Amino acid sequence: MEFTKKIPPRIFYPTNDGEPIADHGKIFLEADEQITFVTKEGEEYDFVAKDWGFYATPSINKRLTDEGFRTALVRNSGGKYYVMVVRVQSLGQFHGYLKREFCDIIEWLDER
Repeated sequence: MEFTKKIPPRIFYPTNDGEPIADHGKIFLEADEQITFVTKEGEEYDFVAKDWGFYATPSINKRLTDEGFRTALVRNSGGKYYVMVVRVQSLGQFHGYLKREFCDIIEWLDER
């Protein structure tokens, strides 16, 4: 694994809500390497590189639900699709975000 840090971070505004995102750099993974992202509350989200691509999420109907997340397929107003992983305790904020950004939930993927 290699990490290239951006100093200072690149700040950009990708959405209508006016909230900036700070791009801190890049992580380069070889096949079968994993990075675990951890929230300040301790919830974990794994990202794994494989020789064929990536496991972009842990299992959405087991590991993510055990960590307190829901997984949604979302379409924005431009017709682009996104997989969004949402903290259960933040569902209200998520629905507010979708409304501000003119997005629709196509399906909750953890209900299949």
